[in-house]
Amino acid sequence: MSTYSHTQRAPMCLILYASAVACFVLAVMFGVPPGTYVAVAVGVVIALLAPAFHHLTVEDEVDAIGIRFGPVPLFRTRVRYADIESVEVGRTLLLDGWGIHYSLRGGWVWNIWGLDCVVVRKKKGTLRIGTNDAANLAQFLNEKLAESHGRAE
Repeated sequence: MSTYSHTQRAPMCLILYASAVACFVLAVMFGVPPGTYVAVAVGVVIALLAPAFHHLTVEDEVDAIGIRFGPVPLFRTRVRYADIESVEVGRTLLLDGWGIHYSLRGGWVWNIWGLDCVVVRKKKGTLRIGTNDAANLAQFLNEKLAESHGRAE
């Protein structure tokens, strides 16, 4: 594999849109400030964030692996291949859930749906990349590691 690009689509955005609608319904049910204002504000924030979580794209960026939620590119990160020490296929915990957050086991989780992931152990920290293409992503990253170790020797 000389390059890698994979986009996982998921219904996470629908959960967020439903949550925003629930906040607006609560605002109507409260009917009095400050509860109405809080419910509307939370609903608006969730509705504005939802378009950023339609899918998760992981792709080769020549010297790094890029990870971004979309289609609205609010949340993105990249990991330089030179900073990766090891890669393996793994699983997130049910408690890890979805989104971007620090895991109970340590390290960051970037996941949009499901429990399959690739565990990337970096020189400083761990990153769990949720994907429905874990075997291919791990293979690609391990090939990149082999290339970089071959150059270093």
